Amino acid sequence: MRALIQRVSRCSVRVDGREVSSIGPGLLVLLGISGRDSREDIDYIVRKTVNLRIFDDHRGKLNLSLAEKGGQLMVVSQFTLYGDARKGRRPSYGEAAPPEVAERLYEEACEAFAMAGFPPARGVFGAHMEVELVNDGPVTLLVESPRRDQSAAL
Repeated sequence: MRALIQRVSRCSVRVDGREVSSIGPGLLVLLGISGRDSREDIDYIVRKTVNLRIFDDHRGKLNLSLAEKGGQLMVVSQFTLYGDARKGRRPSYGEAAPPEVAERLYEEACEAFAMAGFPPARGVFGAHMEVELVNDGPVTLLVESPRRDQSAAL
């Protein structure tokens, strides 16, 4: 599982010209789900996201987490985080989870964020979305859950 985490001043999602969600200061999480991901990956990403020290303390140092600073959270599913553009000009999305699996894990991830105390604003799974954000800093990090031996997961 991959999460592109951006610290934002504000963020909104529009579908078909209509705003479906928005947040003020906090984090935008673009969530990529692979075909190998499980609940362990969700728990890792949620724990890592809410505890990353990427907010300024009183001295202006990146020393506070979302859990410490507060703020809002938006989670948007983004299968293109698993795009592989190393060969040719058209990215391959072979590592991305099929939509029915990805949607289930996306919903589980949103529930896990809520259980952690940060009920997320959401994008619309599978929709063509316009995501508008003001990146604060800018601060952007890519977080990836640890790879596990696939044979151990079977």
